[in-house]
Amino acid sequence: MGIMKGNLFRIGELAKAAGISERTIDYYTKLGLISPEKRTLKNYRLYSSETLSTLERINQLKQEKYTLEEIKDRLNRWKSVPNDSEMTEKLTELEIQMKQLERNVKELNPLLREMKPSQAREVLANILPKGAACIESLQILLNQFTSM
Repeated sequence: MGIMKGNLFRIGELAKAAGISERTIDYYTKLGLISPEKRTLKNYRLYSSETLSTLERINQLKQEKYTLEEIKDRLNRWKSVPNDSEMTEKLTELEIQMKQLERNVKELNPLLREMKPSQAREVLANILPKGAACIESLQILLNQFTSM
């Protein structure tokens, strides 16, 4: 029993590498979040190193309170992206950061309403330049897609 055959993992090796249980891998496989690359003659499932990257993305999204159904939707959307793990990692990070930003803005709103208008303006003036730059970057990115 070698540790890995090429870049393929048996379920136990994948579980250990991803830091999750074999049961979780079975569950994710059943849900269609991941799938084995192939099976051995003895019917062992073998998973690719890309599956390990996918498991890392699933973990990140779970930590951000995404449901497994939402995670499955995102993974399916990213399957249309050429198999580029750097691209899907960046997309995952961006999506997580946007979700965090949205949550932070919702939490800030009531706090700002409790302040005097002059104090609220001063607080917002500090984040305005960075916020505008961020919005502009997203607009540029999104405009590239709509003009394709």
